[in-house]
Amino acid sequence: MTDVKAAPLLGTSAFRLGVVGAVVTERFAAEIAAHDLKPKHVGVLALLGSAPATSQLDLARVMGVAPSLIVRIADHLERLGAVERVRDPVDRRRQALRLTAHGSALLAECTRASREMEDELLAGLSAPDRAAFRTALAQVATNLGLPS
Repeated sequence: MTDVKAAPLLGTSAFRLGVVGAVVTERFAAEIAAHDLKPKHVGVLALLGSAPATSQLDLARVMGVAPSLIVRIADHLERLGAVERVRDPVDRRRQALRLTAHGSALLAECTRASREMEDELLAGLSAPDRAAFRTALAQVATNLGLPS
């Protein structure tokens, strides 16, 4: 039985987004685990797919995480053969990350998995409702200062 006092909370977008986000993250993590990847690994792959040869510090800023976390993620992705470190041609003291062919293939596989999940999640929505949902979600991400 639902607690009457909790009902207003359950109806808020913030709470619902949190619950849905947790479920989707868990499902996506399970889907990509066979590739020895976690969602943050895929986030780095996605950013590198759109901005080749990006510095670790720039990735940390865009993702809003500590640079030390990006180093750990990059180390893992490098061990998988998904990224390589290259010297920044402008500043030889800096290293940039670049997707390898294997990294591009992993990104494509993760994109496929994400699209399948999206089809399942949005199955009850019409095409216009799906478009409106994507637009609204992009605006929420922008409001939070997240890359979209």
